[in-house]
Amino acid sequence: MPTLVLSHHYSLDSNALFTAALAAGWDVERLHSFRCPEGLAARAPVFYGETILADAIADDLGIALLEPTSDWLPRLPERHRLRDVRLTTLADALTIRERVFVKPTDEKCFPARVYADGSSLDPDPVLPPDLPVLVSEPVVFEVEFRFFVLEREVATFSPYIRGGELARNPAGEWEADQAEIEAVTSSIQAMLADVEVELPPAVVVDVGRMAGRGWGVVEANPAWASGLCGCDPAGVLSVLRRATVARDMISEADRRWLRRVG
Repeated sequence: MPTLVLSHHYSLDSNALFTAALAAGWDVERLHSFRCPEGLAARAPVFYGETILADAIADDLGIALLEPTSDWLPRLPERHRLRDVRLTTLADALTIRERVFVKPTDEKCFPARVYADGSSLDPDPVLPPDLPVLVSEPVVFEVEFRFFVLEREVATFSPYIRGGELARNPAGEWEADQAEIEAVTSSIQAMLADVEVELPPAVVVDVGRMAGRGWGVVEANPAWASGLCGCDPAGVLSVLRRATVARDMISEADRRWLRRVG
């Protein structure tokens, strides 16, 4: 059976996955440093945690992790994202002279948000000019849903953000009405069925309703580093298992989606 590998950061998400893994008959190993216990690589590890930990221990575990490429969203057909998005560099973004949304493609090295123009970014001087960033026209997402996707099929999903806040009611439940669920499900199913859409075999896709535009893709993220929101942990486990690939089992189809460090 697989072994779920978790970081030392206890969270509601990691605790939920811990419980789900035990219920599924998996082993669980919660690391307390950036070093792996002897023999863990031979126990079919399946990773969930922070990117800094993933990059530190992937070699020791003998695994590769799947994730969307930096240019995945710009390459997505416009009919599914409903706005202009392009991949560029930090140096280029600093020259923009209009209101724009800017986001680093990997890690949170500066805030992802709408800026008055490129000069408002004010990045840390140590950041390289060729740092990849996504630049898009500003839109307002009224509500967002999170989908864990396995081989182009939805494994589990949940409302995520509403009005800029977590979509939870006072009782702590992840809340959405039936009309929203039907509309967002239709939107992602159309994307998953589109042969022009390239997609990692295991991934998280966020879909939202844009004011004045309708339902479209917000972004895609690695399943192994994404929050669960109200998603079923058992369904998430199946996606995590596919997103973690033993180095000696990497297929040609997987190679495009491998996380590359450095």
